[in-house]
Amino acid sequence: MRQLLRRLGKATGIFTLLVVVIAAVLNYFDDSDSVTYISMAEDMKTLEEDFKQQKKSCFILGASGETGQMLVKELLQRNMFSKITLIGRRRLTFEDKQYENLVQEVVDFEKLDDYAAAFQGHDVGYCCLGTTRAKAGTDGFIRVDHDYVLKSAELSKAGGCMQFHLESSRGADKNSNFLYLKVKGQVEADIEALAFERYAIYRPGVLLVDRKESRPAEWLTRKFFGAVSAVSSTSMSIPIQAVAKAMVSNTLRQPEQKTEILENKDIAILGKSTEK
Repeated sequence: MRQLLRRLGKATGIFTLLVVVIAAVLNYFDDSDSVTYISMAEDMKTLEEDFKQQKKSCFILGASGETGQMLVKELLQRNMFSKITLIGRRRLTFEDKQYENLVQEVVDFEKLDDYAAAFQGHDVGYCCLGTTRAKAGTDGFIRVDHDYVLKSAELSKAGGCMQFHLESSRGADKNSNFLYLKVKGQVEADIEALAFERYAIYRPGVLLVDRKESRPAEWLTRKFFGAVSAVSSTSMSIPIQAVAKAMVSNTLRQPEQKTEILENKDIAILGKSTEK
């Protein structure tokens, strides 16, 4: 028994040392300093109050996913919009009373043109829609993460939407050799071509959350990066709550450029802006 405990203690020590070393390496190769348009001198409370007076409405795509769920919760807590609409393939059920005023539009993503009305009359759009290649296959992944997302953006733009906020991924690049990153980068570019008054792209790293459909490899990856982030800030991972908070806080801002890309560190900074 003592021998087993010694071995466990030794293994724990080695793992801890490994995490510290890898954290140092990741920190060295981390993202460059956050872009200058993020100013923490802004008073988020004042911005929120000014925003509320405008009585704006928004819609959320992908509200059933992990980020989408957290985004809905954050928006309701901060009470910024006079109307929040969830657009999805099925109606969601909520137990908490704070969700009872949500409007839900059920659509068939294969026939989105038939549901153009669901995308009309919104000032701000949030898209957290997405799947995985393992879950949907190659064609299914492209159809959801590119085709559904782009068509939704097109309909919302035609319906008067001014702001569009897209959850993408770290490393997204339309010229990438990796399908996942290529599709993410391509849909980013295609939506930019729609020329929204404001377009924000969020590129988080590994999302630190216990997914309901977690596979062993995904679980191990999140646990590892969770341990790393506990000893060092890194551009490789981020708590999912921070992503939702950043998307909401960034909605309040008025940057000079119409299109902005927020990398993992930028998201982390904005995700903490409401803690002041």
